[in-house]
Amino acid sequence: MSKLLTNYLSFFFLLISFFSLINITYCYYFNIYLNIDTYIYTLIISLILGFGLLSLKIKILKINIYHKIITVISGYFLIPLIISIPYYLSIYNISFLNCYFEAISGFTSTGFSIFENIKHLDESLILWRSTSQWIGGIYFLFAIILLIDIFDDRIKNSLTNFISLNNLESFKQYIKIFILYFCLTTFIFFSLNIINIRTFDSLNLSMTIISSGGFLPFNNLDIILNTNLKQIVFSLLMLFSFFSLFLTYNLFFVKKKNLNFFAEDIYLLIYLGLISVFFLIFLNFDYNFSLILFSITSSISNIGISLSSVSGNLYIFFLILVIIGGSYFSTSSGIRFVKLFALLKFSLNEILSYTKPNYVFTNKFQLFDRNVELKDIHKYFLTLITFVISLFLLTILLTFSELNFENSFKVGILTLMNTTTSEMYGLSDLNFHELNLYTKLILILFMAIGRFEIITLLIIIKKFFFR
Repeated sequence: MSKLLTNYLSFFFLLISFFSLINITYCYYFNIYLNIDTYIYTLIISLILGFGLLSLKIKILKINIYHKIITVISGYFLIPLIISIPYYLSIYNISFLNCYFEAISGFTSTGFSIFENIKHLDESLILWRSTSQWIGGIYFLFAIILLIDIFDDRIKNSLTNFISLNNLESFKQYIKIFILYFCLTTFIFFSLNIINIRTFDSLNLSMTIISSGGFLPFNNLDIILNTNLKQIVFSLLMLFSFFSLFLTYNLFFVKKKNLNFFAEDIYLLIYLGLISVFFLIFLNFDYNFSLILFSITSSISNIGISLSSVSGNLYIFFLILVIIGGSYFSTSSGIRFVKLFALLKFSLNEILSYTKPNYVFTNKFQLFDRNVELKDIHKYFLTLITFVISLFLLTILLTFSELNFENSFKVGILTLMNTTTSEMYGLSDLNFHELNLYTKLILILFMAIGRFEIITLLIIIKKFFFR
C-alpha cells in the first residue's frame, strides 16, 4: 500500500466521521434515538481508520499512474463498507449485502435503492443516504484530478491555468474544489428553500443534485414540486451537475478570462438548447414545458429522477441523453458530449477528405485553441467501444437473472451511467430489494465500474498481464 493510497483514503474516512458527528448531533437535537448508536460506531471506526492510515510509516516511492488508478478503484469498494454500517446496525434488520448495495449505490451517485417506502425510515437514515451521495460526488471530482494524466492533452492544456499537475499545487486545488463543491451545495439548498421546499427536504435534495445522485427524501417528487415554477427552478438547479464545476469559479474568480475556459460549457449550452427545442417541437405531446425541461435536465445530468406524469414512451430518447452525459469536470457520468462531438467531427472530416481530396479538413473545435490530436480520437473511440462492450456484457449477465431483456438493457445503461431508475425510463416498478444475490453482486460491480470507467481497468490489465 502506497502513501498516496493511505492519505487519499484517510481523508474520506475522516469525512465520513465528520458526517457521522453531524448525524449524531441531528439525532440529539430532534430526539431521534432509534439509530443513534449506529452513527457513534461509524464515527469511532472511521476515526480509527482515518488517523490510523495517516499514522502509517510508509516509504514514499515515486507515484505513477498505476498507483493512482489502484487508489481510486480501492476507494470505490472500501469506503462503502464504512458507509454501510448505519444500515446494517439499524433497527430495520437489513442484510449485509443489501446494506452494501445501498451504500455503493449512494457513493457512486447511482440511486438504486433497496428501500421500498422512504416514509418508513427515520430522518437520520434519510440524511445518511443523501450524505453518502455527497461524499461520493466529491470523491469522483478528486479522482478526476488524480487521474488527469490519462485524459487527452486538450483537456489538460485547457486546465493548467487553475489545475497544476504538481503535487503541492494539486493539493491546493483539492481544497479549492472542496470549497466550491460545498458553496454550490449551499446555494442549491437556499434556492430550494426560496421556492418553499421545507428545510430538511432542501438539504437532502441539494446533496442529491450537486452529486448527480438519485436518492430522494420522500417517495413522490410530485408532492414537493407541485407547481410549474418549482419544476423549472429545480430543473435549472440540476444543471449544476451538468456543466463544469469550475464554470462559476472561472466566471467570478479568474481575472484574466480565456474563452478556452468556457469552450466546453458553451458547447454544452448549445447542445442543451438544441435538444430542448427538438423535444418541445416534436415530442411535447402534453404541451407542458416545465415537465419536458425537468426530464431533459434530469437525464443529461445523470440524476434520473422524474415526475410521475412524464411519458414512458420516450424512454429511448432520455436514455440517449443519459449516455451522452455532461461536462468532463462535473459529477455527471456519461461518455461526455465533447468526446462524441469530436468523434463525429473526425468521422465527417474523414468522409469529406475522400470526396474532396484537394481540401484540408481539421479537427479543431471553433472555441478551443488547438486541434484534437489523433491519439485523443483513439482514446475517445476506445471509450465508446468499452462502453458498448460493457453494456453488452452487463445486459447479458442481467438476462440470466429475473429481468427480461428490455429491462436488462435499460438497467444496464443506467448502471454504467450511474443514473437512477424512474418513470421516464419505464422502470418505476423495479424493486431492487427483491433482486437475487447474483443480480445485486453484478450491479454492485458495474455501478463502481461506471464511476471509474472500464478503461482504467484495461490500463491495469495491460500493466500486469501484457508486459
